[in-house]
Amino acid sequence: MFILHSSMSDVLTKPKIKIEEDLKKQILEQEQLEQQVIVHCNIRTPQQSPIGVRIWPTTFLLDHTSDHKSTLLHNENIPLMPDWKMVPPGVTFRFTLIFSSLPKTCNKFHLVELIPQSGGFEALNITRNDRDVYEVDF
Repeated sequence: MFILHSSMSDVLTKPKIKIEEDLKKQILEQEQLEQQVIVHCNIRTPQQSPIGVRIWPTTFLLDHTSDHKSTLLHNENIPLMPDWKMVPPGVTFRFTLIFSSLPKTCNKFHLVELIPQSGGFEALNITRNDRDVYEVDF
């Protein structure tokens, strides 16, 4: 027969783990980066003439079933208003927009450029995928 004796000094306690604030910040930034939504956009320009393109900071992803707006975080290969980029005739111009995350419950959304004039970018009823990377044609 074995008899086990234990005293308070034999009890193991979990050590307190302290995570540096900089590391916590880096982890949070990485998590937010992984949740971003990437939209690759294509515009086919007319054969007759060049066109000017730009994106307004008031471009959002709108959840189809809630009031959520994902904000534009970064624009690649397209200038932000008020600047313009001239695109030659008869080409497909490609640019990329990166937005803040959509809610986990979102399964369909709209890309809408809310501007005080006609001609804003709009792609409706985009079906959500598990990668949150999309391609739209305007």
